[in-house]
Amino acid sequence: MSDLTLILLAAGNSSRFKVPVKKQWLRIDHDPMWLFVTNSIVLLANFSKVIIVAHPDEVSAMKSMCNYTIIAGGETRQDSLHNALVHTTTSHVLVSDVARSCISADLIQRLLAHQNEADCIVPVLNVSDTIVYQNETINRDNVKRIQTPQLSKTESLKKALETSQQFTDESSAMVASGATRLFVMGDNTADKITYTGDITSLHCLKSPSNVTFTGNGFDVHGFQEGKKMVLGGVDIESSFGFLAHSDGDVAIHALIDALLGAACLGDIGELFPDTDSIYKDADSKELLKRCVLKLHQFGFVVSHADITIIAQIPKVSPYKDQIRKVLSQLLGIPSSRLNIKATTTEHLGFIGRKEGIGVLATASLHYFDWKNV
Repeated sequence: MSDLTLILLAAGNSSRFKVPVKKQWLRIDHDPMWLFVTNSIVLLANFSKVIIVAHPDEVSAMKSMCNYTIIAGGETRQDSLHNALVHTTTSHVLVSDVARSCISADLIQRLLAHQNEADCIVPVLNVSDTIVYQNETINRDNVKRIQTPQLSKTESLKKALETSQQFTDESSAMVASGATRLFVMGDNTADKITYTGDITSLHCLKSPSNVTFTGNGFDVHGFQEGKKMVLGGVDIESSFGFLAHSDGDVAIHALIDALLGAACLGDIGELFPDTDSIYKDADSKELLKRCVLKLHQFGFVVSHADITIIAQIPKVSPYKDQIRKVLSQLLGIPSSRLNIKATTTEHLGFIGRKEGIGVLATASLHYFDWKNV
């Protein structure tokens, strides 16, 4: 059995990657970047365990997409790596970053070929340009560009991380702790994605699939006298509102469920549980904004939505255009791609008895096209 664990660090916030989608969720055909990179590396060596370190908010979604071990990351890269090492029992560990997306078989084999020659085996690139440091030209032969993945002896790496000092890669921490480091030739094609323009030069990455995803949502709320009615983000003239934990905007609630359904990201109750006091009397427009932001972060863009409001009272038709305008702005789509319909139940059922309102919603999504940023 292999005595090697793969750790992929994918818990960052992509703060320097100035697009709506976090880089780990950019789609390569259908796979998000974190899964594409992991699957690619897994094919290059025999690992006994694969650990992916995720942002705490993304652990559940990642678990639903693969059979690898997914754990929550920490505040820094070093904290995330420390969390992963708690789950590592093999003698050696190969650590890489999700931003290092095009890793070759030759690079992995160079690392493995030297695994017993030092505590940490590190791929490096020489620098060909003139280097100036604090206004002084220095010898470029003494400068190295450090890459990942890095192959380390697990116990040496665990010991090196028992410090409050922060390091940007594991080899630096190991050298500081007295461990040995061996440089091997890196790979010019294994560039790291940091800024938006970096991704266009990586030829191993396929364009995102152009498939469309569709989800449905349904919600219903009864009436409550003396409460303001908000429907589709619009104040409705009425002596009653909705009986609900939040403002009860049944149209937005159904729409959120449709959006989450299209993205396979659960439902509104999981995202905004009505057992949490923070959502007491919450403005549903803010919940929709947060839902759309979550979709963007996970690599989706809203294409279209269709909403059917089923109400005996109040009369919805006078508000349809206003609802359409408000919701299209919240979704980030032209109003021409959002449809609002209103109907009654011909006095049948609880809606016909004027006890509440029901809403059906359908929404479509597509992947963010990073190829044309």
